[in-house]
Amino acid sequence: MSKHTLSVLVENKPGVLVRVSGLFSRRGFNIESLAVGPTERPEVSRITIVVNAEGDIVEQVTKQLNKLINVLKIVELEPSNAVARELLLVKVRADDTTRRSVLETVELFKAKVADVGPDALTIELTGRPDKLNAMLQMLEPYGIREMVQSGTVALARGPRSMTQAPLRSIERSA
Repeated sequence: MSKHTLSVLVENKPGVLVRVSGLFSRRGFNIESLAVGPTERPEVSRITIVVNAEGDIVEQVTKQLNKLINVLKIVELEPSNAVARELLLVKVRADDTTRRSVLETVELFKAKVADVGPDALTIELTGRPDKLNAMLQMLEPYGIREMVQSGTVALARGPRSMTQAPLRSIERSA
């Protein structure tokens, strides 16, 4: 099995995310990452889904997604032709004896300190999942108190845009 990143443009309406994610759960697929947000067009949202599955299964799910009324367009983003990032916030123990070492790790990964407390630092890092995991491994010996990681957000490289072309449902309603 391999990871596949799907960029799905949908109508920005209530219930669309439930129908899209429900399609995956009914088929027994685990979604590894899910991120949803607005696009430059207020009537359109982008759902970025990362699944670990065989190629023919992903093709089948894509065809089924296309049948959903609120789905406007689906593109599988190849890793070599896409920019993909995740956000990590991690709270790490950092007392007087370890703070300097933790800050050196933050600097090494070009991360940012988002919050400072007397015994902890909250660190923000954006990047590919492997970069985030590498920083977590470096910070683990200091004691990770709490963390949250976003889902993948991704766009295809180059000048083309998924939303510049006419979209199926918007064409229908015009």
